[in-house]
Formats: sequence, C-alpha cells, structure tokens
Amino acid sequence: NFGRRIQTRKMSFEGRLEDLPPFKHHAGQTSYFGDDPPLPESVGWLVVIGFGLLFSLITTLLVMADKFFAGNASITSEHFNTAGRMIKTGLTASVIVSQWTWAATLLQSSNVAWQYGVSGPFWYASGATIQVLLFGVLAISLKKVSPSAHTVCEIVNARWGHKAHMTFLFFAFCANVIVTSMLLLGGAATVEALTGMDYRLASFFIPWGVIIYTASGGLKATFLASYIHTVIIFGVLVTMILVVYIKVYSSDMIYDFLDQTINYTKEECEAIYSEDGTAATTFYEKGTYACGPVSGNRDGSYLTMISGDGLMFGIINIVGNFGTVFVDQSYWQSAIAARPSSAARGYLLGGICWFSIPFALATSLGLASTALMLPITSSEAGAGLVPPAVATELLGDAGSALILIMLFMAIVSTGSAESIAVSSLVAYDIYREYINPDATGEQILKVSRIVIVVFGLFMGVFSIALNEMGLNLGWVYLFMGICIGSAVIPLWNMMTWSKASGTGAIIAAWSGLFLAVTGWMVAAGIQSEEVTVDSLGTNEVMLSGNLIAILSSGFIHWAYSTFIDPQDYDFAELDKNIHLVEDDQSGLTAEEQDPDELRRAHRWITRRGYALTIVLIFVWPILSIPAGVFTKRYFSFWVLLAIAWGFGAAIVITILPLSESSDEIGDVLNGMVNFFTGSKPKTEEAVKEVEEEEEPAKEVAEEEEEA
Repeated sequence: NFGRRIQTRKMSFEGRLEDLPPFKHHAGQTSYFGDDPPLPESVGWLVVIGFGLLFSLITTLLVMADKFFAGNASITSEHFNTAGRMIKTGLTASVIVSQWTWAATLLQSSNVAWQYGVSGPFWYASGATIQVLLFGVLAISLKKVSPSAHTVCEIVNARWGHKAHMTFLFFAFCANVIVTSMLLLGGAATVEALTGMDYRLASFFIPWGVIIYTASGGLKATFLASYIHTVIIFGVLVTMILVVYIKVYSSDMIYDFLDQTINYTKEECEAIYSEDGTAATTFYEKGTYACGPVSGNRDGSYLTMISGDGLMFGIINIVGNFGTVFVDQSYWQSAIAARPSSAARGYLLGGICWFSIPFALATSLGLASTALMLPITSSEAGAGLVPPAVATELLGDAGSALILIMLFMAIVSTGSAESIAVSSLVAYDIYREYINPDATGEQILKVSRIVIVVFGLFMGVFSIALNEMGLNLGWVYLFMGICIGSAVIPLWNMMTWSKASGTGAIIAAWSGLFLAVTGWMVAAGIQSEEVTVDSLGTNEVMLSGNLIAILSSGFIHWAYSTFIDPQDYDFAELDKNIHLVEDDQSGLTAEEQDPDELRRAHRWITRRGYALTIVLIFVWPILSIPAGVFTKRYFSFWVLLAIAWGFGAAIVITILPLSESSDEIGDVLNGMVNFFTGSKPKTEEAVKEVEEEEEPAKEVAEEEEEA
C-alpha cells in the first residue's frame, strides 16, 4: 500500500510497484547486511591479500624503473624520508587527496547524509577541506624558515628545546595512531559486512600490503602508490554518481523519495519495519531506521541546510580535523617533499579536489540510502556501511566489489603515509636525537624500515582491541579532536609568531588536553547521568570536548606568550639548528630557496586559503539559508554542482601529475627501450662529446653559407 500511495501522489513514478521504495524484497529484514554478506569470503581474502601484494609489486617496480632506467640515484635516508624535496604541484595535490581520503571520508560522510540529509555531506566536506587550505600557509612557511627539516617535531626541538619536543612528539604519535585506527576500524567492518571475512583477520592483514612497498621504496613509493589509488577512487566515485542520478534514478526522483520518507507517520513506519506488514510485529524504533521526520531539521526534511544536528557535527568536524592535519606528521612530510614553488599550489589544489569526494559521494550514495528506505540500522550506519549497502542495492555484487576496492585504496594510501610518518618520527626524533646522535644515513634507513613493519603489526592488533571495546568508526572520528586538538594552535604559532613561548606551548598543550577530557566526561555525566561509551559519544558531549581542547590551549598559549614569557625569535636561526644526515642538497639550492619567490608564494596561498575558507564555512551555508527546504529545482542545481565538482576533480587529479612528469616518464621509457634493444643511453657526457664533434662542422657550414 505504501508503494501504491507513492505512485498515486507522485505522478512521475509510473511503473511496477516493486520498483518503488520501500522495496518488498526487504520486507521483514531487521538490518541490511545481517549475517548474509553479498560476496564470498574468498573475495575478502583476494582484496586484502591479493590487492595488497599486487600494488606492492607495481609500486616497487615503478620505483626500480625510476632508479635503473631513468638513472636516478640509490635511495638514501634523506631521499627515503623526503622524496628528494622535488615533488611537483600535480603529484603533491594527488598525494594530499590520497592522504586525506580516509575510510571515514568514504564511509562516515554517507553516514551523516543518512542522519542529517544534504547538510551532512556539505559539513563533512567543507569542515575537513579548510584545514588543508590553511595548512598550505604552514607548508610555505616551512619552506621559508626550516627547509632542511625532516619532521614537525624536529622543528619544535630546534625552536623550543627538548621538553617541548617530547610533548609534541606524544601528540604527533597520538594523531598517527588515531588516523590509522579509523582506517582499520572502517575497513575491517566493511570487509566483514561485504564478504564475511572475520574483522580481526582483516584488521591484521590489511596493513601488510602497505608495509611491503612503503618499507622498500620510502616516501617516493608512497607518493607513486597514492597517485594510482587516487585515480581508482575517483573512477569509482564518478561511477556511483552516474548510477544514482543518471542510470537508475534522477535528482527529481530522489527528491520525491526523500520527501516521502519524512511524511510517514510513526504507525506507518512501524508497519514498514515489521515481520508481516503490521504494527503488531514491528521492530521499528525511532532513530534506528530512516523513516519519518528528521529531528532538528527544518520541517523535519532531509532537503535543507537548516539542521541543528548537522551544524553541530560541522563544528565538531572542523575542530577535530585541525588536529589530524596540523598535528599529523604525514602532512608536514608532504610539505617537506614538495618543491618550494609547488607546496602552496599543491595544498590548495589538493583541498579543492578532495572536497568533491565526500560531497559528491555522500550526496549520491548517502541520500539514496534514505530515499530508498533501505533497512540500514543506525549501528550499521555508524560502522560506515551506508555506501556498500546502496552500491549493493543498485549494482549487486559488482557494486559491493567496487566499494570494497575503493575502500581498500583509501586504506592503503593513507596507511602508507601514516607508516612513513611514524618511521620518520622514530628515526629522527627518538633514535637520532636521544639514542644515536651520530647515526649514519644507513642506520637511519634501517631504523625507518623496521619501524614501518612494527607499526603496521601494532596497528592491526590495536584496532582489534578498539573494536572489542565497542568503539566504532563514528565514535573515534568524533573523539579525535579531544585527544589532539590542544596541540593545533601552539604548532601554528611556532611557525608564524615570533613571540610564541616554548614553555607556554607545553603548558597549553597539556592543560588543553586535561580540560578537554574533564569537560567531555562531565558533560556526559550531566546529560546522561552516567559515563559510558554511548553517553560519551553523543554530539553535544563530543562538541564540548572538542571546543574546550582547541580554544583553551589557544588562549593559554596566547596569554602566556603575551604577558608572562614573550619571545622575540629570529626565524633566520631556525634552520641552522636542523642538520642533514647526508649531504643531499636536492630541493635546498639557492635557486629553490629564492626569498622573493617564497614571499610571493606565501602571499598567494595566504590570500586564497583564507578566502576559500570563508566561502566554505560562512558564505555558502548563509546563502543556503533563504532556500529553507530545497525546492526540486534547487536540489537539482545542488546535485549538478556535486556531479560537476566530482568530474572536474577527477580530470585534474588524473591528468595534471602525468603532464607535469612527462619528461621523467619519457626518461624511464627511453631507458627501458635502450635496455631491451641493447642501445647505450645518452648520458650527459656522451651528449657533450657529440656536440663538441659537431661544432667544427657547423662552423664550416656557416662559413660556406656566408661565402
């Protein structure tokens, strides 16, 4: 009857009753996946083990080809951890997109669309894009004042000393552990739901694919793999957008389905989610399934930006993600690896392109999940199972496989960046600083590779422990700002404010963490009258902890540096306290460190970074308020924007790195041709000899022509 009523009310839906939501084939289902995964367990093993080994092989071969056929030098410790400091704009942007595309990007973004409607994808995308845009300012500041650095903690040590160094080393490790935990929690849950593979085995074996190529090729291998992963992710993204809004449905149909979903009464929802179609056998609970009005939204609609809970999530998202960018060594490492001229542009372009992934993917799969009224439970959504559910519904086993591959690409690309980040922190900030100050490049390289292996194994076990504690992807995602948010403003001040006090930074970071955890737990006790995992995970409680963390530490550091211990630091001295392990001057020549060029780049990224931040956080949402509940035409424009942004980003991120690296690719191909044909490559010396031999002949020809 419900399907027939939709057909009567919405004249555009003419067709078979079973083609209209709620679908008959889901009648009586208490959850979407239950105990019946759409793919066999062997597919899970194939993706987790087979894909890991395949990409390890491909990436290792690419690094070897670059080394042997293009004549690049052997891997040194400097090159292993900095990629030669010569990465161009396109590849830098691609790497930023890859690093910032977590399992949460693909899974949690659709979860908030399932919860809040159109505001969820927007706040996820905008609330996590501005950090990358603003980090571009720090990236170019790093190139100006500490171009020789290997890690962010090395810079802390050079400016503020050992006590501050140990403090921020703790927060940096926390950031790496939290990010990797979210990768494995979301990834293992999805692999288990789609294939039936035990999540504990998935958590343990997923890091192995990362370990192999990261340990062999270092940061450059990570960058090459990240490009491949990013291209695949965008390929699946574009496919899903086309399937939802062009192949199977249209924006008008999704609009009408969403409108119908919120118009069901409680009694009708009970009948839909029941064993026999009657309220007597219902298993419906408000908040467990997407049915009926949305609490906190204008008119209870999914089709509005006026959402109290959506806005609250946006604020948590903004605060929390400052920590996972500014405190995460992998982003500092990408800035270190980029050319000075590419650092600012790479981060800006990367942020703009990354925006399209959560925005377009969740606007398609996330909204479709509620429009089609799939029996997805709140616990399934919290575990990140909205995208695989919709993809499976629309494309069958092929959809499940595509989401699984897309997710695996996100896990291994970010996982490799986190692995090399942790290895750099241990090698330079612990081993070289406190254990073996006279460490050679070979020793640094050995320690880096050992740490990559150990960290991968540790994270596999740690993610299993988190899951056993009942912490899912959504919970950890909201918690991260509480844990590391207090380190954000002190690190920003370190790179941009000459008065910033090291003692004040230490006090601010620890005090902010203590106050945040205290406020978080107190808020849970007040709201729920008990402190449990569930009470600590509500939006209001998480928001209080996140805000206390970043705001209290910022105020404490400002007050201490202004009134108690003001400094007058000369940034010209910073790089003098940072020393290379080996004499590798790539990316550090006078031409690449031109002060005028760096000053122009700093001005360029500062203006554009701040401007885009204001547009994404204030201008865009404010302009959406007069629309109230979206009309059908307004929603069509919104969907068109998501599609265009997704296609544009896919084209840029795929083609630009290739076009910029055409010379290097040509060198590798020429080297391969010379190797297999037995020809001798044209070295610089050989080219010079040929030119010297041809010079007299040219002079004779010119004299004859004049005569």
